[in-house]
This record gives sequence, C-alpha cells and structure tokens, in this order.
Amino acid sequence: MEHGLAERYARFARFEAAGQSPLYEALAWHVSQSQAALDFLSRLPPDRQQPNLLFAAIRHATGGTVAPSDMTATLNARSDAIAAVMMARTTQTNEPGRCAVLMPVLSRIPGPIALIEVGASAGLCLLPDAYGYAWGQHFLPPPSLPGAAAPTFTCDASDKTPLPFRHPEIAWRAGLDLNPLDLRHAADVAWLESLVWPEHEARLARLRAASAVAREAPPRVEAGDLMQDLPALIAEAPREATIVVFHTAVLAYVRDQADRDRFADLVQGTGAVWISNEGPRVFPQFAAGLHGRRENMFLLAANGAPLAWTGPHGQAIDWIGPNV
Repeated sequence: MEHGLAERYARFARFEAAGQSPLYEALAWHVSQSQAALDFLSRLPPDRQQPNLLFAAIRHATGGTVAPSDMTATLNARSDAIAAVMMARTTQTNEPGRCAVLMPVLSRIPGPIALIEVGASAGLCLLPDAYGYAWGQHFLPPPSLPGAAAPTFTCDASDKTPLPFRHPEIAWRAGLDLNPLDLRHAADVAWLESLVWPEHEARLARLRAASAVAREAPPRVEAGDLMQDLPALIAEAPREATIVVFHTAVLAYVRDQADRDRFADLVQGTGAVWISNEGPRVFPQFAAGLHGRRENMFLLAANGAPLAWTGPHGQAIDWIGPNV
C-alpha cells in the first residue's frame, strides 16, 4: 500500500507538478519519501489519497501554504482538521480555462447544442459561449452581455489547430456531479480557490472572473452518478438539439479501468457526441499508436478519436487530428 502511495506521489511530482508548480513538485517528492506522510495517507480511503486533495486540504485547513520542511510537523499538529477536509471534500478543480481547448471542437458541431458536462463541479465549463479567447494572434472576444465582465482565456495553439471564429450555439445545458458546488456559498467558493495551485495567480483571477459571470445566470448542475444518472439527464435534452456530453479531468478519479470503459460504452450507446479531455492513461486505447505520447498533457478525443494534446489547465493545444 505505502509503496503504491509513494509511487503515486512521485509520479505526480514528475509528470504533473514539474514545470507547473515548484511547491507542489517539492511537496509531492517529500510525501513520496516521508514515512509520516505515507502513514497519514494510508489511514484514509483510497479515493481520498490524491495529491491535489491533500495539498488543497492543507491550504484549506491551515489558511496558507506549507513548505516541505514543515510538512511533517503540520500533519502531526493538524492531522484531524486536514483529514476532515479530505473526507468531506473531493478534488473538483473547476478550471474554466479548459474551455479554450474544447472550443475548436464545440464550435464546429452543428447547433443548436444541448451541452452536458459530467463532473461539472460548479459548472464554469458549461459556459464556453460566455467567455473570450486568445489563441496567440487569433482572438474571439466574449459576447457583449450585461452583468459581470467576462474573462478572456489565453491558450497556445499549434498551427494545425482549427481555431473558431464564432461561439457555439448552445440552446440547453446541464451538468452532473456527485457533489455540486454552489457559487453562492462562501465555503464552496473557498474550496474552489484552495484547489488552484499556489503559484497560479492568473488561474485564480480567471476563476474569480468566470465565477462572477456564472453567478449572473448559474448553470444547472444536478447531483448524481455518471453511470446511473447520465441517461436520465440526456433524456431531458431537447430532441431538436445535437446532444454533446463532455468531461475534462474527471474519469481519472474512476479508478477501475473496466468502469471507465463501461462509461465509454454508455455514452457512445446514447448517440451523443462525446468529447473526452483526460490524461492518456484514462483511456489508453485512444492513445495507442500515437507517436510522441505526452504523460504531462491531456488527450482530447471526440467519440474516441484522438484530436489534440492539451494543457491540463487549458493553457495549450497541439492538434493531431484531421483538419476539420
């Protein structure tokens, strides 16, 4: 058990935090080599042992970041409070910047669209048509709407990426999450902000800007399980719309590969357009045969066909699919 935990944190340091968060990289390496930290984690259920959850819980419980040299002392002094957060909360990073890598697919789907997000958290990624985008020198401004000023997300795009000139026509939208977050509740907002990595000040600013937009017209997010409750939500979508089911950085938390594959079969059996934006280990069959596999990026796929490598926070897209 502890060997697997140590390797999990070492892999997080090597492939996820490296080059993205020096603090989380150092903390993850520390945990992988700390018997005290591994003992603390081993007392939690397997689905509550994720690096992102631990580090966000420490920030949430202590009100700030912790240096690697202080990690063991912090766990000893605040173990009950940190464990309580990890048991009560889940990793629900609602990164609206990921819309920038979804847009090249969404904008080319014939409208009107009925958009459904699995693992929607607070629903910020259900509003791709409310934001602006800057892919290098290619700009798509946010629509002129009353209320809070919409953020513009920047994203490095490869030359082959089919960049959109318009927002998608979304006529209906809904999300599904085991524990939806409510942007009207200060505790939920504080948790969302704790999930943003400490050096990522620009991400925190765009989270706050997107949250302000969402509060003007909150998207519908239902509490439910992706395997049991998705068909009923799909059945509510207007029949004249093209149904699109998408998820990003969600299926990694479904630990059993057989369960992931059952989900894939379920979605494809509905006839909906299915957009997946996950690490390449989530659906290894999608990445099979691809040259230059990138463990530190996500693989964007539509109906199981790989289209692009994407930055985990929407910061980059490298198109590998056919030109559309």
